[in-house]
Amino acid sequence: MYVGNDVASLREKAPEADIALYSSFIGKSIPFDQIWPYLKKVRWIHSLSAGVEKLLTPEVVESPVIVTNARGVFKRPLAEFAVLGILYFYKQGRRLVENQRDHRWDDFMVEHLPGKIMGVVGYGEIGRECASLAKALGMKIYATRRNVDRSAEDPIVDRIFSPAALKEMLSQVDVLVAAAPLTPETHHMLSDAEFEVMKPDSIVINVGRGPVVHEAALIRALQAKKVGAAALDVFEKEPVPDNSPLWDMENVLISPHCTDRTRDPDWLDSSALMFVSNFRRYLNGEELENIVDKKAGY
Repeated sequence: MYVGNDVASLREKAPEADIALYSSFIGKSIPFDQIWPYLKKVRWIHSLSAGVEKLLTPEVVESPVIVTNARGVFKRPLAEFAVLGILYFYKQGRRLVENQRDHRWDDFMVEHLPGKIMGVVGYGEIGRECASLAKALGMKIYATRRNVDRSAEDPIVDRIFSPAALKEMLSQVDVLVAAAPLTPETHHMLSDAEFEVMKPDSIVINVGRGPVVHEAALIRALQAKKVGAAALDVFEKEPVPDNSPLWDMENVLISPHCTDRTRDPDWLDSSALMFVSNFRRYLNGEELENIVDKKAGY
């Protein structure tokens, strides 16, 4: 097995490894396209994160190598951030903090969640967990997915839309959760045309991959009040540049891509345990869990 993060170990250990354990969120990782040529005997690659777009080079996609990921490991804390984003804006969290800071007693009206509609783009492990928590708060759940029939009996979802009907869904939702993986098809799938049809007081939440949302288009929509607010854990460029308008917008809540970094259980331990479970399966000749559809990209 190859586990390393430097050129020396790469040259020494990778050629004989049948398993490669890859992480792109610890320190400065070697780009995977530079690792791949050394993996002469690899049969299985595991990603410690859910996103695998950095792994899926054309050579990996066309190879017989199995790729697995940490799908589902971080779904709960990401869903909790989605709920935080909803409550932060519906209950005017910024105003509460500012009033307390200024010793100001200033009562005001807030929004009621039951009956509001959450729309989920990317109804996988993360998207469904977001929907589950929102449903418990009385929200209605709309979602898009490629195979509509797979959610026909899902008790969480009130209505399923095909990808072709995305704008129809967007025009009806109060909260939009982007939880889709990053693929060529999902890159900038939420852009000017999509924000144009949304309610002017809607909330956009991104807990998936940054480039699924066209960030410049979102900024334009927020500034023009075509959407009401945004709670973002992921971005097109990270760290967010100092000159980004997002920093100074009162209708934006920024998390520095850390909302899944839980203390107890430790987020890295949780991810590692997923690999350990799969490693036992590998040794026993059993089918691995969380196998990635390399051509679909997730």
